[in-house]
This record gives sequence, structure tokens and C-alpha cells, in this order.
Amino acid sequence: MNQYQNIIGRIHYCLGLAVVALLPFPQIFLRYACVLWVVSWFLEGRWLKRSNLKSQIANSKLWIPFVLFGLWYAWKAISFFWSPDHAAWAWQMERYLAFGLMIPMGLWGLNEHYRWQTLGKVLIASCVIALPAYMAFMAALFYHPEWVPYFNLPEPWIQHEEWWTFFAENISHFKHRLFLCSVELFGAIIAFRMYYKRPAVLLPLWAVMLSSIPLTGSRQAILSAVALFFVGIICSLPAVRRRRYGIAIVLTGVVVGAGLLHLHPRMQEFELSDIKEMRELSYYHDIRLNIWGAALQHPEEYLAHGLGAGQSSNYLREKYRAAGFDHYVYMGYHPHNQYLEELMEIGLPGLLLFLLAWLSLPICAQKEGRLTAILFTTLFLLNMCTDCMFGRFCGIALWAVGLVFLLLQTDSQGDEQPARDA
Repeated sequence: MNQYQNIIGRIHYCLGLAVVALLPFPQIFLRYACVLWVVSWFLEGRWLKRSNLKSQIANSKLWIPFVLFGLWYAWKAISFFWSPDHAAWAWQMERYLAFGLMIPMGLWGLNEHYRWQTLGKVLIASCVIALPAYMAFMAALFYHPEWVPYFNLPEPWIQHEEWWTFFAENISHFKHRLFLCSVELFGAIIAFRMYYKRPAVLLPLWAVMLSSIPLTGSRQAILSAVALFFVGIICSLPAVRRRRYGIAIVLTGVVVGAGLLHLHPRMQEFELSDIKEMRELSYYHDIRLNIWGAALQHPEEYLAHGLGAGQSSNYLREKYRAAGFDHYVYMGYHPHNQYLEELMEIGLPGLLLFLLAWLSLPICAQKEGRLTAILFTTLFLLNMCTDCMFGRFCGIALWAVGLVFLLLQTDSQGDEQPARDA
């Protein structure tokens, strides 16, 4: 039995490394690796040992956010009883199954093969390799458009005279720009935790990973990078100086972020005055403003307990159809805001559980995991404002990998050596 468990444990660990390595790449491979990774954990049988659970609960408070995420997922499951479309409910529950399966992994812990430093090196290497690989592939297609049909890419494949614009517009066919930037920023966080006393190593890694932001042209990635930088400064200060200078640092971050965002070419299409008329859909408005306006026309229809898991897109289609936005109906636009989607689908109770789960991560993380938890939570909380981070599997996989890092950094199991000396 022990030999069997050891073999499965090594396979499980190798699959975990594969999941981490595949994060910056197209999610079709990531999906298979992630499923096998979770299945192998159950086959290993650690969940059968109750002593592991007692030890984890005794040594760490990180079980609290895992339980809260589990309750949030359970509330989605309960919404079956008021969901009008059970097929859509089943589709979302299957897509979100990782949230349910990660709960026992978080509670019972991982095997002794895991070291967060090893996972960190794999993530950093993968992030550094990903961008040059995408650039080379895009350059090949830019100069040889006749190759496009061989890759079954969606039409029309947008052609531009400028290569940088070509890259930014078409990267989403392979990896959505927001998710690519999110992985690269998480890689930058881990690189900082491992090499912040070795700038000769850290700065070149940062230069490669953070170049994803101007390359993809993601507005949200700009805000995320600025926020992570200033939050990192606040967290690095002693407690006394943190209270003294915290507000000034936050205000400086807001000014810097707003300034950089104002210079972004895509912001020229956006009018702040449109926010006041958001509920009056107009083809002159930003697409996201139209989507949010449609969702917020009658919030009383879902505030109490929501429409049910997976129902937000169907609800929005009816709003688009009533407003004559046939193109939106055809595209099937989702809410493009994770908080709004949770509010629409599982109401205020579900949204509160969701927020509590996230806010509990930095509170319950300890030791080396505290700063990582703060930065990881900041990254997700910001990005969920303009997109459904869990609408794509790569967002769910990034969430799962982030929790593994926090689990290993908080638990003594992951402390091969102190992070600052890595």
C-alpha cells in the first residue's frame, strides 16, 4: 500500500508541475493536466487519513478560506432548485468543479514532494518562455498569413500594418490577454518572493514578464501592475510607518494608475459621462457599459437569491433582445464582471460568501504566505472588476495554483528554505 501511494504521489506531483508550467499557454492542454492532477490526488488516498486533516487544522488557519470557497460552491449547487435552465446550471457546476475538488486538497494537504520554491522556479521559467514563444509564433503568422488556415484560427484573422497592434489584437485567439497578463504578474510576484535580495536575477525576470502589459495592451493589467507595486511597498514597511505613510502611498498609486490609464490608446474610446446613462443602452457606449447597464436595469429580480448558477448569460440575452442589440445576442456576452455575475446568479448571500472567501486569504495566511496572499488577492480582486475570471478554465487553474502556493508557504511543509534566501 505504501509503495502504491508513493508511486501515485510522485505522479501527482509531476502533474502539479505540469499544471504550473502550462498556465501561460493555451488552456486546452492545461485543462487535461489539471483534471489528471486532481484525480491523482484522490487516488493517492491522503483524504482517507483523518490525522492529516487534524494536523492541518491545528497548524494553520488557511482551512477557513477553503471552507468558505466550498460553501460558496455549495450555494451555487443549491441554486438548482430555482434555476430555470438546468442544462446551464449543470454546465457551470461542471466548469466550477475545481472549486469543489480543491477543498479536500486544501484541508488534507499535499504530499511531501511539494516545495513552493520548486513550483516557483517552474512558474518563472514558464512565464519567461511563454512571451518569446508567442512573439515568435505571431511574427511567423504576420509575415506568412498563408499559414493561418493550418492552425484552424477563427476568421477574420485581423491583419495590421503594425506588428505590435497585430500581436495585441490576436493574442486572445491563443490566450486571452487578461489571463496571460494575470499569470505573468503572478510569476512576477513569485519571482519577487524568491529573489528580492538578488536584483541581478530579479530585474531581468521582471523585464521579460512585465513586458506582457505593453505587448497585449491590457488596460486592466496596467492597473493590476501599479496596484501590486504600491501594495508591495506598503507591506514591506514596518507597522508604524505603514500606518503613517499608507494613505499617501495609496493616493500616489491611484494617481499613477489613473495617469497611465489615461495615456492608454483604448481609453480614447471611453467617456466617463456614459456611466451616468449606463442603463440606457446605446451603440455609442463602451461594450462593457452596455452589458453592465443591461444587467442593472432591474436588480430586484435577482438580489434575494439570484437567478441560479449559469443563468446570467441567458438573462442578459433577453435584455439585449429587448433593446434591439442583436449583435450582443449573437455574441452571447457574459457579464464581464465576476462580482456582478455572482450577484446575478446567487444573489447577495452568495456574493457575500464569495467576498469573505477572498478577504479571508490574506487574514488566514501566515509566515511566508502572508505577503503572497495579499498580492494574489489584490491581483484577482482587481481583475474581477472587468472580466469573469472564472469564465475561463485558465482563471480557475490560476486560482488553484495560487492556493497551492499559499498552502505551501503557510505550512512548514513548504519551507525548504526561507524565501528571502532562495
